[in-house]
Amino acid sequence: QVLALFGALHTVDAGRVMRYVASLQRPDGSFAGDEWGEVDTRFSYCALCCASLLGKLGDIDVAAAVRYVRACENFDGGYGCEPGGESHAGQVFTCVGALAIGGELGSVRSEELAWWLCERQTPGGGLNGRPQKDADVCYSWWVLSAMCLLRRDGWIDGEALRRFILSCQDEEDGGIADKPGDLPDVFHTFFGIAGLSLLGTDGVPPIDAAHAMPASVMEQLRAEQAAAASEGRPSPPPEFLTFVESAFTSRAEYDRWAAEMEAGREEAEGDRT
Repeated sequence: QVLALFGALHTVDAGRVMRYVASLQRPDGSFAGDEWGEVDTRFSYCALCCASLLGKLGDIDVAAAVRYVRACENFDGGYGCEPGGESHAGQVFTCVGALAIGGELGSVRSEELAWWLCERQTPGGGLNGRPQKDADVCYSWWVLSAMCLLRRDGWIDGEALRRFILSCQDEEDGGIADKPGDLPDVFHTFFGIAGLSLLGTDGVPPIDAAHAMPASVMEQLRAEQAAAASEGRPSPPPEFLTFVESAFTSRAEYDRWAAEMEAGREEAEGDRT
């Protein structure tokens, strides 16, 4: 995400990255976080998001990943970190975001989940992650992003949420805290600003609710990937023309590099089968 923000995905060996990501997928479709094997739907989201940003969804078993995420759905419409895990707003975002990226958003029980999510709004306007918990600015993203993806963001009181987020600002030093009166930090500052973006207020530019990226960055990235696909070649990195001018001496040199990347993708597919 950071590299995409700065138009620097060309610095990544996409084939090698995706071979690593694919190696973490388990037979049930889940993803481990690392070689030690912890499994969590957060890692499913990270794997799908990474593949999506690189234009390499074909390098992982998306259908299996989707089946695993769907297996984590609970009776209340929410999602947990694993099958049978407690519904939690943070996990809801990772699962709904993963399903959106995987093209299976239609499998979500939208009505039940949206009700569960809108019930996360507390009397003070903020959102919590589970029943009987305090409101926290970070859930302005976790909850509202999922509701935006489900097209149910109108089910909460947006103005009340905006007031809550703004009340968590540090009026002297700047930044946003988890709740009014606490010290600000960069984590909650990001999610507070992201929440304002989803609300469409305070001049914050639009954000892509599935990828947690500026909408303008995603539009540019998708345009470049679409152009690459129409020409029948592997997706180029962002800022393709500038990259070719600075990193390759000729188009032929780029084509050799792209062929090596594609060969790595095919090798990864062969390893999975």
